[in-house]
Amino acid sequence: MHHYHTNHRPIRRSRSVDMLHGPIGSQLVLFALPLALTGILQQLFNAADVAVIGRFVGKNAMAAVGSNASVISLLLNLFVGISLGANVVISKFIGQQEREGVRRAVHTSVMVAVISGLFLTLLGELLTGPIIRWMGVPAEIEGMSETYLRVYLLGMPVILLYNFESAIFRSKGDTRTPLMCLIVSGIANVVLNLILVLVAHLDVAGVAIATVTSNLIGAGMLLFSLLRDQGDVSVRWRELRIDPVVLREMLRIGVPSGVQSMMFSLSNILIQFAINSLGAEVMAASSAGFNIEVMAFYVTSSFGSACTTFVGQNFGAWQLGRCRRVTRISMIQNVLFSACISLGILLFARPLLRIFNQDPAVLDYGVTRLWYILLVQPLNAVIEIISGSMRGYGRSLEPALVSLFGICGVRILWVCTGFRRAGTYAALLAAYPMSWAVTAAALAVLYFAVMLRQWRQWNSETL
Repeated sequence: MHHYHTNHRPIRRSRSVDMLHGPIGSQLVLFALPLALTGILQQLFNAADVAVIGRFVGKNAMAAVGSNASVISLLLNLFVGISLGANVVISKFIGQQEREGVRRAVHTSVMVAVISGLFLTLLGELLTGPIIRWMGVPAEIEGMSETYLRVYLLGMPVILLYNFESAIFRSKGDTRTPLMCLIVSGIANVVLNLILVLVAHLDVAGVAIATVTSNLIGAGMLLFSLLRDQGDVSVRWRELRIDPVVLREMLRIGVPSGVQSMMFSLSNILIQFAINSLGAEVMAASSAGFNIEVMAFYVTSSFGSACTTFVGQNFGAWQLGRCRRVTRISMIQNVLFSACISLGILLFARPLLRIFNQDPAVLDYGVTRLWYILLVQPLNAVIEIISGSMRGYGRSLEPALVSLFGICGVRILWVCTGFRRAGTYAALLAAYPMSWAVTAAALAVLYFAVMLRQWRQWNSETL
């Protein structure tokens, strides 16, 4: 292991959190809260799709939009995981003051985003029909589900570009610029939703078009900012190429995380099968509940991303003690913040669900979902921090494997056994807290067993 001391000129970090110096707690919050707000606003703008459809078209159209969520996640998650690998690689180069490495990683990230997006669009358009039929979507909403998915998939290049661009900004400690761009694109999304659904009467196609257009606006704004940047994360057209060494490291870190997320989506698709078997009311309730509960998840995941980026930079700078303090402080903060937002949502569960649908049965099912998932959200906070910390050190495979068996395995086993016997929505939802509890415990054991041994090795090399 090399010690990264350098006399290179410091990398410029205008508008960025300094992760290598100063108090850790306040810096983590300054980084994580704009990132959490970005995720929450993004979900609010996405929820506008479901809300507009639910209020002005009907619960069948709302169920059609919601039924695609797990499929879209499955298609996106591998490449979103690779964007996380890009974040770690760039963060380490910044910590090492390797300016040329930063530039190569930034330009590789942009190219990977565009090429991957085009690939997903082509693959998705070829498989849309079989996917919808394979998921067992009810016949009365099958056509609307397919229309929404086909239009949405056309926007994959700009959706992935936005994710990779955001990862570039996060790697240097800037979570405010993506937030500002999201606010503009999200407002455009809401306005377009209303115009295309209420005025143009395009129904599910209208909300899909609005989503794609708003992502185009957000990705374009971030690209414009990167082109104008005078620092090391600036983008220059003539330098856009894929560096094989950088790509290999991005894939080494990002692919396990992406595959882990894909397997989560596969297990959620299995759960969606079960939800579909319970009827349109349960489908609509799950769609509404997901769009609310995911706000708590974005708070949780933002501290996980903060932990990854802080550990990545400090590990690159060989500040091992600071890495360990980052993990401990971010764990405490994440558990507290996730518990607070979860309790806040539960207090206003029914009024929030009414935004999406007024049907009494939909509201009852939605409240049930929120209680089962949000009461145990702090367990998810533990999972995010341990996984995020280990990814920051460049160890992505171990937490991915533990989460794969702990979350996906438990959920699949429960759907095939406990839910099959009971056949109720509440029994199905029990899969979530059980899988999180098992995974959090297993990751804690992994962290102390593997990382403490690794720490002793690094410390011995320092002596």
